[in-house]
Amino acid sequence: MRKYKNYLIDMDGVLIRGKTLIPGANEFIERLNFYHIKYLILTNNPLQTPRDLAHRLQTIGLNISPKKIFTSAMATARFLQSQKPNCKVFAIGESGLTQALHDAGLVLTDTNPDYVVLGETNSYNFDQITRAVRLIVDGALFIATNPDTTGPLEEGLVPACGSLAALIEKATGRAPFFIGKPNPLMMRSAMNYLGVHSEDTVMVGDRMDTDIVAGIMSGMETILVLTGVTSPDTLRSFPYRPSRIISSIKEIIVDLDKP
Repeated sequence: MRKYKNYLIDMDGVLIRGKTLIPGANEFIERLNFYHIKYLILTNNPLQTPRDLAHRLQTIGLNISPKKIFTSAMATARFLQSQKPNCKVFAIGESGLTQALHDAGLVLTDTNPDYVVLGETNSYNFDQITRAVRLIVDGALFIATNPDTTGPLEEGLVPACGSLAALIEKATGRAPFFIGKPNPLMMRSAMNYLGVHSEDTVMVGDRMDTDIVAGIMSGMETILVLTGVTSPDTLRSFPYRPSRIISSIKEIIVDLDKP
């Protein structure tokens, strides 16, 4: 019986572009489900819960369950629980972050927290930022879900977690510890969640500076798709290379169907 590898798959630029499916994405997910291949959709986006993200993907034609989605918020919550079980956290973020922290058994409070955790939000609140700065100056440890400086929306780019983290770092003199890609910790956390080993797992992504470098540092096979951020021209500027470069996710479908 043929043995398939497991897959960690970036979302934006690999499966979808905004609210549009990338050609072949639906067929690829169907093959993974049909062959019972273990996989996770891996995203640095901490805004939404896996259930909300799954609903978003299902509405555009991808049959992905919430259990197949792993976010930087989930990785952050698991990291904190492993470092200091049941710790106290002051969090800036949406339901994707707060739900993950609650699910890990952490306490959300602004009274003497052990950590300040920065995610992303649709409406940054100056009072919350000020509170975070003061708590960090008073000794709370600074964690951020992901280092992305901008995020894509249909109408254009918006500031993301890394941009606000830079503001807080400037105000406090304390740099955050980023959990999401390209930190290999995100990849290790996802593989532990899936119950797989790096030797048997492939990272599929569209960004050399997050997806591919994180996969390489985690000891995985890596596949770069050219339907997202990285182009053949920008690829030349990186001192490392993916295991394989393909035009789109369609090429993996052919591999899965080979006898």
